[in-house]
Amino acid sequence: MKCQQIKELFPDFLVGDLDQDKQDQVRLHLAECESCRTEIENLSAVWAKMGVLPEQQPGESLRSRFYSMLETQKRDLNREEERKSFFIKLQEKFRDLWPKQPAMQAVVSFLFLAVGLTFGLLLRSGTGPSTEIAQLRQEMQDMRQAWAVSLLEQESPSERLRGVSVSARMEEPDEQLINALFDTLNNDPNINVRLSAVDALYLFHDNSEVKAGLIDSLSRQSSPLVQMELIDLMVSLRERRAAEALKTLIQDEKIDPAVKDRAEQGIQQLSF
Repeated sequence: MKCQQIKELFPDFLVGDLDQDKQDQVRLHLAECESCRTEIENLSAVWAKMGVLPEQQPGESLRSRFYSMLETQKRDLNREEERKSFFIKLQEKFRDLWPKQPAMQAVVSFLFLAVGLTFGLLLRSGTGPSTEIAQLRQEMQDMRQAWAVSLLEQESPSERLRGVSVSARMEEPDEQLINALFDTLNNDPNINVRLSAVDALYLFHDNSEVKAGLIDSLSRQSSPLVQMELIDLMVSLRERRAAEALKTLIQDEKIDPAVKDRAEQGIQQLSF
């Protein structure tokens, strides 16, 4: 690899997010290139300094304001979507949904063909235009959800993050997508992906099964960051059923002290 290609891998190399083959390529290049070796030493020093920066503790109202902002943004997006014409929406969704992988392109092409055939049959049978559009919208919704689930199963963290983002824009996610989001929240190896899954699931908190799943997820988490995110979410939702799960969390001897403090605060806030 050339120097520029190697330098593009430096961030992932420093956080250990490269596969073994690329790690070996970077190390081999660094052994031979003094310029790149100096640059990554400087980057490593900066990274180390960032790691010892004191953690800033957000105010108690930050989480509630954040989730309130999310809901407001979702409502605004929905209003904007309603103002757009159906065909403009269709064009935008097509651009967003079209996959890069040839295999997935073939699947999506087949689904579009099926939709076109269905549309033609509806016209022949004399079904009203509003029914045709409603059915076409449902087909697009189903394809978008299938694409989101596919993204959540990809190896790349960035693709899984994209899957979470696509999922968050669903108005009525189906059971398969909800289950895929919970699987991501409980099992994804990347902390950032799991934190994003928490925020996405929050948008569907009106679903009682989603609330129950978020409470259950508290006992499944090993990351203090994800645990505290879930605690703040439960407090923001005023979900009193989470109090028992928080008490159980506190009793765990291995629990991080910061998480224990946040859980105790959460129990007090939920008792008001």
